[in-house]
Amino acid sequence: MERAYLVGAVRSPVGKRGGGLAAVHPADLAGQVIAALLDRAGVDPAAVDDVVLGCVDTLGPQSGDIARTSWLAAGLPEHVPGVTVDRQCGSGQQAVHFAAQAVMSGTADLVVAGGVQSMSQVPIGSAMAPSGPYAGSAGWRARYGEQEVSQFRSADDIAAKWALSRADLEEWALSSHRRAIHAIDAGWFGAEIVPVGACGTDEGPRRDTSAERMAALAPLRPGGVTTAAASSQLADGAAALLVASRLAVSAHGLRPRAVVRHLSARGGDPVLMLTAPIEATAHALRKAGLRMSDIDRFEVNEAFASVVLAWLRETGADPSRVNVSGGAIALGHPLGATGARLLTSLLHELERTGGRYGLLTMCEGGGQANVTIIERM
Repeated sequence: MERAYLVGAVRSPVGKRGGGLAAVHPADLAGQVIAALLDRAGVDPAAVDDVVLGCVDTLGPQSGDIARTSWLAAGLPEHVPGVTVDRQCGSGQQAVHFAAQAVMSGTADLVVAGGVQSMSQVPIGSAMAPSGPYAGSAGWRARYGEQEVSQFRSADDIAAKWALSRADLEEWALSSHRRAIHAIDAGWFGAEIVPVGACGTDEGPRRDTSAERMAALAPLRPGGVTTAAASSQLADGAAALLVASRLAVSAHGLRPRAVVRHLSARGGDPVLMLTAPIEATAHALRKAGLRMSDIDRFEVNEAFASVVLAWLRETGADPSRVNVSGGAIALGHPLGATGARLLTSLLHELERTGGRYGLLTMCEGGGQANVTIIERM
């Protein structure tokens, strides 16, 4: 089977909702990132076979196949098609999976993959209004009954199941901000970020936050332990990677930076929903013939602090190797873009530290999780 190489990876800064990227049309946001990706890689855009972007809530400015719109908004060749993917929070990661699978199957040689989300312009959950995906489904009701299905409930249920206190959650959240601030100050993100307008750095990390400030917040649900401080921030952003075959690498004089060693997706309980990365990680490592100790860096999306802490408990991963540059609690979670943003940061982190293997996993709506394992070249 053909190998899929990562030959480029860039992202926009992650903007706070209502912040520096709020007025940028999502097609222009993704288009600028894609154009920068191709420019940095030195690739003729006409050679690209397809564009695959993740996006959630594809309404208004995010509707009409934003992958195609973004490519055209960037002034790139009309003959290159685009397709938009929705696997909820894992959409950007799944976009890279589809691109890699196209290359590995031999049906494509050069694919742009990533994601985009403007949570300022299209509020979270817009596509689910007014009744949501489950209301009126006799099959769903027969299987799962009439009960609350929400990420907020799941975050609290996970905390209860793994005996995680509010203090545990907020300790992790505070470390996320501190790690992100350190990464920004140390210039770790410099090589991966494409400034967009006046926005040149991630806006989410708070230098003024503290355990005392977090402790003063009300929980998101009555009687719960999860607050906004231990939750991912609503945000705007885009990220894109260039996936290439061996033929494309040779034909275009590209430098392989990493190879996709494994990709998979697994499903779990759709009500508890946010625990799927636990089994998905174990499955991926078995399939790849690797152990936790082989992985130099992990990115586990911080949808909520309880998600990462439960994953750490079950996998036994070394916390010092997990989300070393902070996570979505500090940096923000632009839903459709986050998977590609995390993979971009993971690749650059492996290059910065000389690590060999990196693993990315994310919890997703519907009780799903993607896992990508890359090997630095």
